[in-house]
Amino acid sequence: MSDRQSEPVLLSLSTRPRPYPPEVRERLEVDAKEIIGRYPHPRSALLPLLHLVQSEDGYVTGTGIEFCAEQLGLTGAEVTAVATFYSMYRRTPTGDYHVGVCTNTLCAVLGGDAILAELAGHLGIAPGETTADGTVTLEHVECNAACDYAPVVMVNWEFFDNQTPESARALVDALRAGQQVRPSRGAPLCTFRETARLLAGFPDERPGALDGAAGAATLAGLEIARERGMTAPKPEDVERPGEETR
Repeated sequence: MSDRQSEPVLLSLSTRPRPYPPEVRERLEVDAKEIIGRYPHPRSALLPLLHLVQSEDGYVTGTGIEFCAEQLGLTGAEVTAVATFYSMYRRTPTGDYHVGVCTNTLCAVLGGDAILAELAGHLGIAPGETTADGTVTLEHVECNAACDYAPVVMVNWEFFDNQTPESARALVDALRAGQQVRPSRGAPLCTFRETARLLAGFPDERPGALDGAAGAATLAGLEIARERGMTAPKPEDVERPGEETR
């Protein structure tokens, strides 16, 4: 038997999560009941419920997982499987502002990698970490479906378009200084926890919350098509595999 095979196997067992204080749990149960009531099947409410507990704790804690499981009649394992599948659910404490730098191909080529490196050096943290003052969590993120404004930085899932290392550095400095910052599109920023509550499906009452219309870069292809009289084919004129050409 090898030395490795003879080594004892040690299992690390985590303790049961500490429950929410009674006043917090009572408040969350009211919100959870409203969320669950939106769906014909209670378990369909799991995603917004995870956002709800994230809005309470700043990330999805063991306590939050247990709460969701109890509300929906699920096991902790079932809830954990969902919480760890979607990247918008954080599993570690998150700052007031989650700063995500897109490093997919187009953003990276146009400066996304340089922006991420600049912010990491400036903040003194690696991607995935939070500043000591708890204001900024830095992350590299996948495509944000805003390639027409690359390179893009997202703060609490709000767009900051056409960024440079210099503008991104000024952005995080403003956030850490407590200044009011407005994204390229939409309403002024709110905190990460406030954003999570909005994602749970509660009303967004910020002025300008619906002002996120598509910009010129997004509509450029459509404008060119109109200028050239181009239109999409009618469904009945599209040849489908296995059908004879008309």
